Amino acid sequence: MRLSRRSASVRGPVFAPSDYTFDLPEELIAQEPAAQRDASRLLHLRPEGSVTDGVFPDIVDLLPENAVLVANDTRVIPARVMGHKASGGRVELLFLEPEPSVAPNAWRCLARARRPLRVGQTVEIDGTDVSVELLTEREGEEGSVVVAVPGDVLALLERVGHVPLPRYIHRDDRDADRDRYQTMFAQHPGAVAAPTAGLHMTPAIAERMRARGIALTTVTLHVGYGTFEPIRADDIRQHHMHRERYAISPETAALVASGRPIVALGTTALRALEASEGRAGTGSTDLFIYPGSGHRFLVDHLITNFHLPESTLLMLVCAFAGTERVLAAYRHAVAARYRFFSYGDAMLVHRAS
Repeated sequence: MRLSRRSASVRGPVFAPSDYTFDLPEELIAQEPAAQRDASRLLHLRPEGSVTDGVFPDIVDLLPENAVLVANDTRVIPARVMGHKASGGRVELLFLEPEPSVAPNAWRCLARARRPLRVGQTVEIDGTDVSVELLTEREGEEGSVVVAVPGDVLALLERVGHVPLPRYIHRDDRDADRDRYQTMFAQHPGAVAAPTAGLHMTPAIAERMRARGIALTTVTLHVGYGTFEPIRADDIRQHHMHRERYAISPETAALVASGRPIVALGTTALRALEASEGRAGTGSTDLFIYPGSGHRFLVDHLITNFHLPESTLLMLVCAFAGTERVLAAYRHAVAARYRFFSYGDAMLVHRAS
């Protein structure tokens, strides 16, 4: 399967989505996690542009001894649920985020049904009736509704929900995904997609990092559905990012301000740090970082998975490490048969000077 039109080699800022594309055989899209979390491969993109192939445990010796590694401790919720209308018609709801201003226990969802839902309708989910309170449509989210649930929403999802695996994983979720699509840092429920760079980490690797003087800390950024939304504008500067909620603790802010090298474990941790400028507090961000956006990074090093062609996450990595170098590394990864996307392999990149 060819996911893109052509390979790109570019110089300087470019603003067409097609300038961030690469040819990817379908069989390189990982459908299953690695047999062991730390058994994935690691591509190291050095600052001058050369690449080396390794395995993820190599990361311990590739980071500065006094670094601060920042992980995202969001927890993926089993957000996908199946229900039916009073008429018997099937409804699929993907719970995205709370909407407390609408009603108690109200959540915004994406809804799939043969006929669109209407305000006042109820959807029965395993004996629980949820009511449609509001129809809303945000950019790229057709069928967005707000529903009110009697009782604890997260408890309902834990009981009947499915892990919201990305669409490019062509299988139903399994019980094992409740563990493997969750990082070792997962603590605060609210994400509908995993911060996938963290999927490679294990307690043993974390202990080896601490033994080298690397401090581990966390931020929270609840990864939203917009992570998978394509750019529809012809010029990426016209794209509006989805908004995601984040929280930075005083302890993490102090480490970030310490002057030590900062390593983001994943693009979501990086977005939280860059949006907050490393300051403690809570908020939400629609920050879109792309080559030519003029953003000045506070993060020094980034551990990340391989991202979709023409995606905002690939553009962020290009802005961080250099478009030409990153796309060349992706072409190397394809030739070397790395595994791509959420359950795929990892890469380490460094901030371009």
